[in-house]
Amino acid sequence: MDAKATLGEGPSWDHEKQVLYWVDILEKQIFIYNPESNYNRTIQLDHMPGTVVHREEGGIVAALDNGFHFIDLDTEITRLIHDPEEHIPTNRFNDGKCDPAGRFWAGTIDESRDKNAALYCLDTDRKVTKKIDNVTNSNGLIWSIDNNYFYYIDTPTQKVVRYDFELKTGDIKNPMDIIMVPDEQGKPDGMTIDAAGMLWIAHWGGSKVSRWNPMTGEQILEIAVPALNVTSCAFGGKDLNDLYITTARKGMDEEQLAAFPIAGGLFKVTLEDVKGIPSSSYRG
Repeated sequence: MDAKATLGEGPSWDHEKQVLYWVDILEKQIFIYNPESNYNRTIQLDHMPGTVVHREEGGIVAALDNGFHFIDLDTEITRLIHDPEEHIPTNRFNDGKCDPAGRFWAGTIDESRDKNAALYCLDTDRKVTKKIDNVTNSNGLIWSIDNNYFYYIDTPTQKVVRYDFELKTGDIKNPMDIIMVPDEQGKPDGMTIDAAGMLWIAHWGGSKVSRWNPMTGEQILEIAVPALNVTSCAFGGKDLNDLYITTARKGMDEEQLAAFPIAGGLFKVTLEDVKGIPSSSYRG
């Protein structure tokens, strides 16, 4: 879909409703894309959404530039839950996902590019906890299939870090670098996992998504995307073998826009031998 998003991001598949939630951060828009009807509903906000997830009891939860919010999909009214960085006006929320226990994890980005951002967890009791600090650009995050590990990307570091994860408590510990993305491949951005436990990473400035083995740190394959800045990816579709990919036009000059005219589009790749897993919803 040639959406021409300025900063398309945050794809999240609602398996029950068979729709894809995604956002244009800079245009302050949340989208709900129905692939069966090819309709892309737009919800216009007053604040920038970094990411959204579906909520088990209805509606969605969004991490905006002014904190975590519930959003009623019928009225489009937002309701503040908590803003953990109200005291840092240069930061906004960026990427996020729900863990298998129904907690919503989302991190911030420091627009001044100091290490002033962090990763937060909105628990099911609606309390917010800081999980990782001294972050510059909190981006891709996902959990292993067996729930033993949490994978995380702070984009400027060019790496994926693995933490031991405790599902019952949400605790993370023992960080270990497991994947290093070469500079020439662009910057690691959003991330997801497939049913085989392999990681999929979007490459900002790299025109692709790639598949990696988190046990060995080896790259398995890559898929070219007709956009320079690839921001994130998520599995969807009835069989969870459609890989939805978001992209951006932000930061591109005229020559780059001419080379990538459909940058900012929402793309879909149907995979034959790879499937994803259903994304978790927020249970608070």
